[in-house]
Amino acid sequence: MRYVLSGIAVLVVVGGIYLFFFRSTPITNYPSSGTDIIAFGDSLTAGTGSTAGHDYVSVLSQKIGQPIINLGHAGDTTADGLARLSELDNYKPKVVLLLLGGNDYLKRVPKEETFSNLAKIIQNIQSRGAVVLLLGIRGGILHDNFASEFEKLRDTYHTAYVSNVLAGLLGDNRYMYDEVHPNDAGYAIIANRIAPVLQGLVN
Repeated sequence: MRYVLSGIAVLVVVGGIYLFFFRSTPITNYPSSGTDIIAFGDSLTAGTGSTAGHDYVSVLSQKIGQPIINLGHAGDTTADGLARLSELDNYKPKVVLLLLGGNDYLKRVPKEETFSNLAKIIQNIQSRGAVVLLLGIRGGILHDNFASEFEKLRDTYHTAYVSNVLAGLLGDNRYMYDEVHPNDAGYAIIANRIAPVLQGLVN
């Protein structure tokens, strides 16, 4: 299992680097003239399940050597995220990591509503001159109903993208604090998956 998980992690990272550096369509607003790197999301961004300083945002900040503002709020659906976009008014966003959708799935929000909300959030962030780094989340146990929808958002709005950040972690108690939140080791893997793509956006 350990080797399978390592293989998945390598594929995710390599795929992320490939999509960033070799895709033919430029990423919207890249390079951005903003100054702030912001993580906007739900409990995964807030770091539920981690100990202090070991959430993926803190680990990412250490990896890239730059501060990242954490605007994660536990329990947020995409509708909640859409309703609090004014929090970005206090900053000059350069890159916004966007991780929402898991609570929509858990609360059985219609998929169409989830991705309509995400589209509106992306448009709002991009209107501020920032690059969106879209972070995917799985929508389903046996079948992932979200993957193709996240890819459509990536292709429509030309975002940077890392697919299913929880790939290979769910159900493995070495990496999970509870059924939906990683522990320190799990968040470190998420950070490793995001880091190469984010590094390319902030250099």
